[in-house]
Amino acid sequence: MICNKTLKLFAEGGSILDKKLYFLLPVRSVVFVLVFIIGSALTGKELNDISNWWSAVATAVNILTIAMLIIAAKTNGQTYRELINYEKGKTKLREIITITIIILSVGMGGMYIAGFLLYGKFPYIPTIMIAPIPAVLAIINIPLLPVTTAFAEDGLYLGCGVGRIKNKWAAIIIPAFFFALQHSFIPLLPDVKYIIYRFLSFLPLTVILCMYYYKKRNPLPIMIGHAIIDCATVFQILATSLIPGFYDKMIQM
Repeated sequence: MICNKTLKLFAEGGSILDKKLYFLLPVRSVVFVLVFIIGSALTGKELNDISNWWSAVATAVNILTIAMLIIAAKTNGQTYRELINYEKGKTKLREIITITIIILSVGMGGMYIAGFLLYGKFPYIPTIMIAPIPAVLAIINIPLLPVTTAFAEDGLYLGCGVGRIKNKWAAIIIPAFFFALQHSFIPLLPDVKYIIYRFLSFLPLTVILCMYYYKKRNPLPIMIGHAIIDCATVFQILATSLIPGFYDKMIQM
């Protein structure tokens, strides 16, 4: 009985352990919710009051995610590179430029359209995402956040999601859903409209990225483009953290 069941799983396209990688997709959403709730309880502050720490929290969760992916890959007899299907020399500069432009345009466009639909403003800019943090932390996070985010998010949703689910549309829709959903809790706010706004902002982009990866099986252009758009965010946080009154001016715009 056991042997027959095991053989059947292999025939369907994956080992027992391989199947379990699908269940890692919701992990980041759950972790972000828990971290902010626990952080609020420990500090005695409201969620809104600790939201500016989102970038530091994201970096910490990214590192945790990368470690989890390395362990998951090793459990399946793979390396992280094999998990995400990285092949040296496969990527052309044209692909990197194209995907980067798509990420920037669709990413910003998604936020603007979602902002208009939910808040009636165009462009709607959530200044909470660039709220100041301690200057030293803002500086340290300049290289850390973009790099770790690319390895963590793209490794999880593309490598464990798109790369493991056999059905074409499920392989695109399910990872894209969780890819977008996690952003609803970065930071976690007690505001349903804001949670929906964050989800809708990223969903078009995550669908496109999952479609591209499903077709090309090449994570590098996505990871580079992803890191570049995050660089814009960390530099804005650096500016609000170092320049007195700059954040207040951004709020009033």
